Amino acid sequence: MFIVRWLISRTFRQAVDFRRQVRRYAKAQEDLLEDKNLTALHEACDSMDKVLDSGADRKAINEELSRLEKVANENIRPYPNSGTRENIDVILVAVAVAFGVRTFFLQPFKIPTGSMQPTLYGITHEDLKESGEEIPGGVGRFVDRCFRGIKYVHLKAEESGTIEGATEPKTVFPLVKKQTLTVGSKTYTFWNPPENLLSRAGLYPGQHFKAGDDIIKLKVVSGDHLFVNRFTYNWRPPRRGEIIVFKTEGIEGLQQDQFYIKRLVGMPDEQISIGNDQHVRINGDRLTAATGRFENVYTFDPDTYELNTYYGHVNGVIGSQFQRGNLSPLLYNEADTFHIKKDHYFVLGDNTLNSKDSRDWGDFPKKNVIGQSAFVYWPISERFGWSHR
Repeated sequence: MFIVRWLISRTFRQAVDFRRQVRRYAKAQEDLLEDKNLTALHEACDSMDKVLDSGADRKAINEELSRLEKVANENIRPYPNSGTRENIDVILVAVAVAFGVRTFFLQPFKIPTGSMQPTLYGITHEDLKESGEEIPGGVGRFVDRCFRGIKYVHLKAEESGTIEGATEPKTVFPLVKKQTLTVGSKTYTFWNPPENLLSRAGLYPGQHFKAGDDIIKLKVVSGDHLFVNRFTYNWRPPRRGEIIVFKTEGIEGLQQDQFYIKRLVGMPDEQISIGNDQHVRINGDRLTAATGRFENVYTFDPDTYELNTYYGHVNGVIGSQFQRGNLSPLLYNEADTFHIKKDHYFVLGDNTLNSKDSRDWGDFPKKNVIGQSAFVYWPISERFGWSHR
């Protein structure tokens, strides 16, 4: 009956909410109010409870509400700047909830490199000076930036000159970076430039441009932004083939206090090797496209050069054929094996021709795993959503 009245009667809801607020303020001011004040507040709230439980009509509820309001005004100490305090309370609760979600359920993560292509993408770019593609107008650029994660950088030479130098990106305000490029006697400024802007544009000292030439005409696509599922692994261990995010803490040869994302391939106490056919062997058993969660890894045609970049897993011998001389020192040829220690994991990027992974620095403790790749929320692309595996 209480729920029905609460749903259909606005007066009833107001009375319930106000009584709850009075009790909350009385609790918060227990150490400030005298006993007589607290007694008056509790008695008034109890009286309101009786009226609400009795099924009284709207007139009786309004009369009791007015009496409760009068008692509250006489006995509760007013807070200075109460509106500000209420807003701060709401903000603090929202922040606490956000941190709780981030810590125990979903943590945002940005793909930094191309090591997981074509499953997940880091930052990519296209030099429009070579492709001849035109930069869209204002509305098109806005849509591309907001939804597709595409940023265009276009700079024309205002006068003839050679590249004299450039500064490294420098943070001048929170979330605001500045970088300059000097061509001849003219200095150009970039605000919040894309990562590695000048190298992506193929610029180098001494390069000459005529007035009106395109110095930079670049299309930069943001890397995938996703949520990491931090909940599931509290109940079960990671499984082979899942894409996991882990801390680099304690992994020799890697920058510490970073997060990496790779595909889990080797489990504790297993022997792993990589054949010249670009297939992983686990204790001698060959992984294929029929192996769960490796469908995409072993799907591309190994005889097609353009797709071979993303086909299978590459050891050092195969890597040397693609001019990757320092690739996979721990598993250089198909005769090399690596024994994964107890409570350790062995991970590989999907793009093993362009991935620094366990072939370089070995296994790592399972305690380093923080979660599983869950949901790509930006930009809007074919990888958006839960679909990537």
